[in-house]
Amino acid sequence: MQHKTLWNSIEQLAKLQGLTCSALAKRSGLDATTFNKSKRFSSDGTPRWPSCATIAKIIEATNTSLLEFAEIFYKSAQEQK
Repeated sequence: MQHKTLWNSIEQLAKLQGLTCSALAKRSGLDATTFNKSKRFSSDGTPRWPSCATIAKIIEATNTSLLEFAEIFYKSAQEQK
């Protein structure tokens, strides 16, 4: 699993729902800045990964199944090849 692929999948889920990443975060009960690109890496360049709880919240908030999210992830991974 690649860091970039997971973040692209979250962006794609937001887009499919007609939302910005900020709106997706708010709908999921998260801080509006949760998915900002500036927060995807720490100050030393270490990748920050969304937690399982965060993924679960966005899946629930968008009424998306885990299988549907996995399909989005798979498509994103294929596009990066």
